[in-house]
Amino acid sequence: MWKHSRRTAVVALVPLLAAACGAPPAPGTPTPSPPAATASGAVAGAVAGVGRAGQAYVDAVNAGDLDALVASFAPDAVIVDVSRSIEGHDAIRRWAGDEVIGGTLRVLSVAERRADGQKLLVHWAPGGSGGWRAHYDFTIGDGLIVKADLQYA
Repeated sequence: MWKHSRRTAVVALVPLLAAACGAPPAPGTPTPSPPAATASGAVAGAVAGVGRAGQAYVDAVNAGDLDALVASFAPDAVIVDVSRSIEGHDAIRRWAGDEVIGGTLRVLSVAERRADGQKLLVHWAPGGSGGWRAHYDFTIGDGLIVKADLQYA
């Protein structure tokens, strides 16, 4: 009887564990830290193939460097943040200062490469949150981001 009870308990526990693996973390659960930068400034565990302008944006977000974030964009750049349009350096600075700086951004993969840019699958976690996956589609001109289309994945 003991063997049967133990087997039943294990069989009942397996689906619960499997369900918990896909569940979001409970509120207040600590989330992993972003990868640390190496002495060269490269991020340990960074995804290969991320273009310079996109990487400059990611690095600026993770460093909390508002000036560097704004500098990764062309002066007349446009950001589409889900359904909002943010245009030009001044608006980008306000948006990033209010909503981006203080969060962490991790590139999961390069989803698409184009002659004029690339789409990244990222994990974006605003300060104090567990975050979510998103697609960041960067269009590049003269080495700067001219358009960033940021959408939930």
